[in-house]
Amino acid sequence: MLDAPARRPSPVALAGRHVRIGPTVPKRDAADLFPELSGPSAERLFRYLPTGPFANEAALQADLAAASASLGTVTLAIRDAVQGRTMGRASYMRIEPEHRSIEIGGVLFSPLLARTAGATEAMYLLARHAFEDLGYRRYEWICDALNAPARTSALRIGFRLEGVFRKHMIVKGRSRDTAVFAIVDDEWPRVKAALQAWLDPGNFDADGVQIARLGEIREKL
Repeated sequence: MLDAPARRPSPVALAGRHVRIGPTVPKRDAADLFPELSGPSAERLFRYLPTGPFANEAALQADLAAASASLGTVTLAIRDAVQGRTMGRASYMRIEPEHRSIEIGGVLFSPLLARTAGATEAMYLLARHAFEDLGYRRYEWICDALNAPARTSALRIGFRLEGVFRKHMIVKGRSRDTAVFAIVDDEWPRVKAALQAWLDPGNFDADGVQIARLGEIREKL
């Protein structure tokens, strides 16, 4: 029913085989993340994000605390399922329960998480929660149009490119064009089935290498 609003997200706990997602603990999360988010790779990791890089652990902790306190977003930590080490973060943003539309943004994966099965599982868990638990019908991914890795990731997961907003923002003193991707509720069952099939242990060999690519699986459904 279109007149029934979605639920607002909260700092929920979501569990997978590879990762656990839950409320941020800024001091703990900063201690885990800072060594991986500093050094020579820092500029690349934060190039398209509104904050960072951070000069020290305290600055990262303050940024995580500010994100956690924001009334307009819900920021969650992504942690290793076995050791509990924080490896990334992501936020529900642009939350519009009355229109049942929500964005996944502020995605930051440390090198320990990027390009792993855990990274894909985190995106699956967050999308499933938005569609199936909270009742959203539109799930957005919005990024800098120059952010080629983010655009590739969105398409791989199953988002569709809907267009580019030209001169949409000024971020860190630079004019930004914004690429808009989305999955809608009609598409979610197919996207979900492909993600589940890709994440299945049977899709990985003894060395943990994927057997079938996610896009290949989705095309066959």
